[in-house]
Order: sequence, then structure tokens, then C-alpha cells
Amino acid sequence: MTPSAPHVDPALVSALHGDLESSGYDVDGVEDLLGPVASAALHREQALPARRVVEPVRAKDPRAALVSLFLLGDAVPRAAVDRALPATGAAGAEHLGLVRAAGTGPDDGVRAAVDLRPYGATDASGDVRWWLASDLGETATGSRLPSDHVLGAGGASLTLAQVTIRRSVTRVLDLGTGCGIQALHAARHARDVVATDISRRALAFAAFNAALNLDGDGRDDVAADRTADRTADRRGAAARAARLDLRHGSMVEPVAGEQFDLVVSNPPFVITPHTGSAGAAVRAALGDYEYRDGGRAGDDLVRELVTGIGEALAPGGIAQMLVNWEHRRGETWHDRVGAWLDVAHERYGLDGWVIQREVLDPAEYAETWIRDGGTTPDREPAAWAGAYEAWLEDFASRDVEAVGFGIVTLRRPGAVSGSGTSGASADDGARRGGRERLRRLEEHGGSVRQPLGGHLAAVLDAHAWLATRGDDEVAVTRLVRAADVTEERYLTPGSADPNVVILRQGDGLGRGVQASSPLAALVGTCDGELTVGQIIGALAALFEVAAADLAAELLPAVRGLVLDGFLVPAVHNGG
Repeated sequence: MTPSAPHVDPALVSALHGDLESSGYDVDGVEDLLGPVASAALHREQALPARRVVEPVRAKDPRAALVSLFLLGDAVPRAAVDRALPATGAAGAEHLGLVRAAGTGPDDGVRAAVDLRPYGATDASGDVRWWLASDLGETATGSRLPSDHVLGAGGASLTLAQVTIRRSVTRVLDLGTGCGIQALHAARHARDVVATDISRRALAFAAFNAALNLDGDGRDDVAADRTADRTADRRGAAARAARLDLRHGSMVEPVAGEQFDLVVSNPPFVITPHTGSAGAAVRAALGDYEYRDGGRAGDDLVRELVTGIGEALAPGGIAQMLVNWEHRRGETWHDRVGAWLDVAHERYGLDGWVIQREVLDPAEYAETWIRDGGTTPDREPAAWAGAYEAWLEDFASRDVEAVGFGIVTLRRPGAVSGSGTSGASADDGARRGGRERLRRLEEHGGSVRQPLGGHLAAVLDAHAWLATRGDDEVAVTRLVRAADVTEERYLTPGSADPNVVILRQGDGLGRGVQASSPLAALVGTCDGELTVGQIIGALAALFEVAAADLAAELLPAVRGLVLDGFLVPAVHNGG
């Protein structure tokens, strides 16, 4: 039976926050205690190395007691829990729904009812250090996850937090909030945050995590003042004023008719068999997981979200999500997902940018998600085989050859805030002869410089700037080479001139652009002193070509370099 979710008692939550902070039970403290080998093993969901470290010292080290209790799922003597959480105590933790105690004696065992672990991340607003409660995972329970499991902050959650654009906005919507991690990040830079989920248990976890980590959670003034200096960097001023509005319901249904400046979603995007014999087989073998299964066939949920989310976006609003999509025989993924962007544009005028980060074949995909719920071929061979066969049958019914995973960013035309290349609105573009639409689908499987949110914001700003300017206007602009841009030259031994010149971006997506000698020279000259046209005129004389011909060659390339952040308008140019 699935345990109840934790609940909020303001005084006890305040006490718990102070206990966790003073115990050193944070990301750095836990890794320092466990050491690199046990920490790495625990990340792989192997508990034994960590258990060997903490068991000898958990009676005297509060970090060890809390790791044993909440991360490993072990029974910890009540006395050790009381020492680790002196203000909360085992009794207070039990009242909050965090633990279950076998008795009231000092040697009676206490076991975790939830996973309560340190969380650390860096998003585009800076560093955060929190604690997140979620349901116990397979490592602690040793069994398959229940269907209403509330997931903690996994890899996808961290990725979405890092790629989200973090500008000060009025309203943010977190679709499918789960334990509330995206809502917590949003609370640092938004006045109001609305979070929806179909799971009431998930909303209870989100409420608890907000109370534990955000100011305004009921802690008394003395406690707040005592920890203010140490916690200011992890919460941020915006978090103190943020209001978290939790609403029960599926996706956008609870916010019908409302609009937001930012929508973030790590939705239940996993492509799971839901119809016919394949769907019945998977349900029989594994059950349904609310946190990952959206109840739609194939990638229909993602299609519906991409094509319909514009209704919830205010003018200038941005939606960002991590999702899967199918690669079907006879149709490129660019065409398939691009058609969704076209619908979103036709309905709401949305710009669309899709970055495919990973591709799995059908067998790899099935194996990943069967194992995700705790089913393994050695533990439950019949369930594994049944689900595996059903997944492959389901993919084959739609001619699916692979599944892509990536980042979707959508923007509704309207006022654009920010700095740098920003400063014009999309409406200005319409008045000046039509606004250039952003429709971009690309693959990038390599490493990226996280947090990526700042880079994505800069690209959207650059597109807005370019959309209102023709080549003639770009030619009279002074540009500056971005500080992260370097140049790579490849020469044949003994040759004086390079065969290939690559302009390399150190930030963001780490793009490399092959440049002609004139383009490389132009980029090298862009220091904000001369206009693009003046530089092209000088290069035309140097390379002994007509200035008009060189401009026709270089200006489109310059526009591309501005869009991707290699070049930015000089501050003193005025935009």
C-alpha cells in the first residue's frame, strides 16, 4: 500500500529546516561523508558501499543517521534520529509523515516513510541548495515502484531547471509539477507560481517541499533571522514574495482561460503502450505510472502540448519542456515535429525551437523504461518479457524506428524583455514589413555548457532583434565578438594559409562554424569600433573583390553568427 504523503505543520517544518541545515545534511556534506566511491555507487542505486560507510558512525554523525534513514531505507535507532534532528525529534518527523517508528524506546527502530534528500543545482539565476521529499525509490524499498509513485528530482528535472530561462516575470505555470522542483526554481524569479498535477499525492509533496525550502513557510521570525545570512543565496529575494498556487487536474485543465509569462513542463512524456493487446500486456506486467505515463498513444500527449500550449501563453510568453517524440519510417523527425510547430504557429503565431539531445532505438527505449519502474529480467522475468514484447509490438504498429528526446522552446509574439540584442517588440517587426518567424529544429548530442537557460534567452533576444532589421540595417550596426569565441585553424604541413577555419563557441551549445577567410577576418575585427559595412569595405579592398559581392556573401553569415551568440551588438550602438 502506498504511504500517505507528508503534510505541513509550520512549527515542525521550521524545526526540521534548522535541524537539516545544522546537521550538515546537504549535497557537499553527504558526499564528504561517503567519499567518491560510495557516492558514485549510490548514484548508480547501489547501496552497499554507502551502508558500509555510515553504519559504524551513525550513532555520532547526524549525516550518517540521516543517510541511513532517508537514502538507504534502513531502520535507525530512535535515539540516533533524535540526535540527528534535535528540534524535530523522531516524534516530530513521524507527525510530519516522514518516518514510521516501531516504538518509543531509544533502541526501537525508525524507518523512513519518504525519501528526503539534499538537492543542489545551478540554474540561470544562480545556485540553489534545498531538501526534497519524494517517495522512496527502489534502492530503499527493494521492490517495484507503485503506480502513484511521486518521483524526486531526476536527471530530466535537473536538465529542465538548467535550460529554463530565468527572467523576472509575473506568472509562471509548472505543468505536471510532481514533487514541485520546477515550481521551487520558478519561485525565485516570479511573483506568482501555479503548479498543476493529476496526482493529489504529488501536490502534497510539492506543498511540503515549498514549505521546507521557501521563505514565508511559517517559520518564526527568530528562526528566519538566525538563518537569513546563510540561506539568502539559496533562496533569493524573489522566493520570499512568491505565491505557490497548487491545483489538481490534468495538465492545463486547471488553468483554462489563464495566461502566463513562462510555462515549464517535465510532463509524463514516456511513450508507453496504452491500446490493444500491447497496452493490456504492459498494464498487467507493470501497471500505470502516473509520473511518466500520460495516458495517450505514442507521442500524442507531446503533440497536444506543443500545439496547444500557446493558449496559456501571454504575449511575449515562453514555454519550455523536455519531451519524447517518435521517429517513424518514411518521415524524418524534423518533418514530424516541425509539423507540430507549424500548427502552433498557425494557431497562436508561436516561434518554435527544438533541440534533439538523444536518440534511442525501440529496444533500448523499452529496456530503459521497464527498468525505471524497478522491474528487472532477473527479479521478474515473466513481467520483463511480457512488457518488452508489448513495447516492441506497440512501436512496430506505428512503424517507429527510434525515439528522440530533447528540449522544446516556444515563444508567443509580443513584448520582449531583457537586454543585449533585445529592445524591440515582435509587434514592431509586423509594423516594419513582417516579422521573421523562428522555426528551428536541430540535433545536438554533444556536451553543453549548463546552465543553458541564459544562452537560450540570448538566442531568442537575438532573433527578435534580427526580425526587425534587414541586411542594410545590420550593415550599419557595430558588433562585438563574444568573449567565449575562439578560432581553430587547420593547415597542411608546410602551408602558410589554413585549409579550414572553425569559429568555436565556448558557452551554450558549443557550436562550431566553418568560416571563410573573409568571415573569420570580419569576426576578428568586430570590437565595436567599426560598423559591419565598414569592415566589409576594408576586407573587400584587402581580398581584392567587389564590396557588394562580399557583402552579399558575408551578411547572411553575420546574421547567423548574431543569432547564435558569436556576435552581439555593441552596447554603445543603441541596438
